[in-house]
Amino acid sequence: MGHTNTSLTDSARDAELAEAGEDAVRLTRELIRRDSTNHGRGEGDERAAAEFAAEALGEAGLSPVVLESADRRANVVVRIPGTDPDADALLVHGHLDVVPADAHDWTFPPFAGEIADCPVTGAPSLWGRGAVDMKNTVGMVSAVVRYWARLGLRPRRDIVLAFVADEEDSAAYGADYLVRGHADLFEGCTVAIGEGGGHTVHARTSSGAAARLYPIGAAERGSAWLTLRSHGTAGHGSRPPRDNAVGSLAAAVARIDQHRWPLHLTPVTRAAIDAIARALEVERAAGDTGSNEAVDDLVGKFGTAASLVSATVRNSAAPTMLSAGYKVNVVPGDATAGVDGRVLPGGRDDFEATMDALTGDRVDWEYAHGSPPVEAPVDSPAFDALRSALLAHDPEGLVVPVCLGGGTDAKVFARLGIDCYGFSPMRLPGGIDYPDLLHGVDERVPLDGLRFGVRVLDSFLRA
Repeated sequence: MGHTNTSLTDSARDAELAEAGEDAVRLTRELIRRDSTNHGRGEGDERAAAEFAAEALGEAGLSPVVLESADRRANVVVRIPGTDPDADALLVHGHLDVVPADAHDWTFPPFAGEIADCPVTGAPSLWGRGAVDMKNTVGMVSAVVRYWARLGLRPRRDIVLAFVADEEDSAAYGADYLVRGHADLFEGCTVAIGEGGGHTVHARTSSGAAARLYPIGAAERGSAWLTLRSHGTAGHGSRPPRDNAVGSLAAAVARIDQHRWPLHLTPVTRAAIDAIARALEVERAAGDTGSNEAVDDLVGKFGTAASLVSATVRNSAAPTMLSAGYKVNVVPGDATAGVDGRVLPGGRDDFEATMDALTGDRVDWEYAHGSPPVEAPVDSPAFDALRSALLAHDPEGLVVPVCLGGGTDAKVFARLGIDCYGFSPMRLPGGIDYPDLLHGVDERVPLDGLRFGVRVLDSFLRA
């Protein structure tokens, strides 16, 4: 990518950075237009999106590799050499796949990449599946790298870009495939950034003043997708057996649904509660994090910021699937259910013991899919650099660490000993409910949000 160009004036460099913002809009738009829907169970196609991303990086003088884990399940990886060969490397990962979208429900076709005003905020926005999850990040990162190439800029340390397949399912064709078979591509990486933070959350202080919070993901709950099975005696519906498999399973599912999980505050969530309370000037009281009721009362005072921590103060388990029988007058001998469990760092033993107790003697359970929770330090130079990059472009913003309720590819890359943070910076206008846009109908991102993200990412990646 050449050496740093010191001859440009600040105004000229700023103009180039503004052009990078427009490049991010164009790249994200073109990525949306390449349908990379992941239907699950191995049915996906990221090839067109991967080839486009690789071409965009190639135009920056890089030599990305496209690695297929299966037919058309494509990943893009490239290393950008830094100026300090002794510095640890940084991984920037994003996924190319998207969840399905039914065009009949959308204002604009979900893969058209239309630009139109948001009906809520009026802000010019880019519409389409993947606009916020997460082709926006792939577009912004690629635009930053292309900006560096135009100006001859280089980061201080090596940066590895990994744009991967299959995050929206099991990661088997994406991050997991790369970590298992191509771990050498990530040699020297000690810190990573991916999805799960950096966007604006508008809130109010206790006195009513406006506040802009920026969460940074520093932990994730683990996934515990379970299959429950009950066995009983099959027979005629008019002579029901005492060991009815459906009844046993239904009772277990009801117990799981009604269970009140105990409070489990991790260091990251404690730090999040403290930071949000300070930012919103919420008065604290002794013991306000000592019980389920006390924490719920405290978090309830956070208003729109409550969602940043409300799902991560305890484990959870949600019944999601039921299957039994084939005819109404036949008692089946077997019944199954699916449960989506989420487990906090340090909470797996309690989760498993609780599931044993809730399912009882008549129902067995096993993991259909599991991934461990992950944590990264919030008192690290990396977190400080993330905070500084955001505040450089929004000095009145308030940065808070959070534990993500769901999961990302961070769970996979953390197996390499990498500290993973959620950081996809976007300044969003008030009225936008960012979590509702994820996987939702009419997914869209403000154009100014992409432009802001480019500037923040440039600051962080070259810090």
